[in-house]
Amino acid sequence: MRRATDAERERLQDTFQTLCRIESPSGHERACADWVTRELGSLWIEVHEDDAGPRAGSEAGNLLARIPGRAGAGGDGGGILLCAHLDTVPLTAPVEPVLVDGRWENANEGILGADNKTAVAILVELARRLQSGPDLPLVPVELLFTVCEEVSLRGSKEFDVARLQSHFGYVFDHATPVGEIVLASPTHYRIDAELRGRAAHAGLRPEEGRSAIAAAGRAIAAMRLGRIDSETTANVGVIAGGTSINVVPGQCRIEAEARSLDEAKVQDLVTDLVDHLQDAANATECDLDVTVERMFKGYRTRPRSAQVELAERALRACGYEPKHIATGSASDANSFEAAGFPCTNLADGSERNHQPDERVSVAALEGMFEVAIALVEEATP
Repeated sequence: MRRATDAERERLQDTFQTLCRIESPSGHERACADWVTRELGSLWIEVHEDDAGPRAGSEAGNLLARIPGRAGAGGDGGGILLCAHLDTVPLTAPVEPVLVDGRWENANEGILGADNKTAVAILVELARRLQSGPDLPLVPVELLFTVCEEVSLRGSKEFDVARLQSHFGYVFDHATPVGEIVLASPTHYRIDAELRGRAAHAGLRPEEGRSAIAAAGRAIAAMRLGRIDSETTANVGVIAGGTSINVVPGQCRIEAEARSLDEAKVQDLVTDLVDHLQDAANATECDLDVTVERMFKGYRTRPRSAQVELAERALRACGYEPKHIATGSASDANSFEAAGFPCTNLADGSERNHQPDERVSVAALEGMFEVAIALVEEATP
């Protein structure tokens, strides 16, 4: 493969910094979407924005761009999709990228936005390379920039995969070393429970009260939480209730989740968690309302599928040894797989995503840029 030039590497770093400075928390991606649209437009690449914004809860829709290939200008030419999400988790401080010992960090106490501005920068600079090169890529390349990925994949869920002409696709959205290929991602359920007891004065008439917090504690104490097995996890992340220390609490709210790479396991676990809530409510004479929602569907990818084999060739061409992994998190690949479009998540080399000390090395950023180049160059009609 043709390696990235020094000029391309320098421009990639500049583009990454620029994108990180553009605030784009979920739902507020307009400025970032406009920047990407202008940048691709300056390369004579037409960008189409869908109408998913209002349904996903965003100011912007998903952006789709196409670069024709020699094997077919957008037809059935064995094209590939590359996808990145425009949004970040909420900001707690302005983003000012600074280079520390070869790694980009935020100079302020907040996220950097490497998740997923790393991938956005790579896709924009890949488009620049493909448009300015002497030849078109062998196969068509589609670039998709989604919104609201960080809030249960809302943008990609609202994207119509029938618009895609590619055979399969990739997202670069796993904060682990470059070379890792995600072959399995879990199904995730959210559980919202409202326990209602009876408020009473805690010092004068406690026997007249029915504590919703005590009911919640009883339920949580009986639940299997944390790492259930190698494929399955559960967590109670929020518990809120009561009004004052001298009042028997008449209300308590619980927010919990369950995940598993095995669909049957997660359904059994959800049933178990809800049963414990109901048992605790019955034992304490509290009323219970429970809502269970599947946030995203899991998937498993065959190791010898076409997109995995292409990823392995591209990684090896760049000097990385491919490693197959399963993850406990989700990405836009979950939405696409659920919609019937094959998609694989590749680790992007970023670190500590969603944390104030989030970072990504210059080497990882440049390495994933070359992996993206190799994916295009290794693809065949």
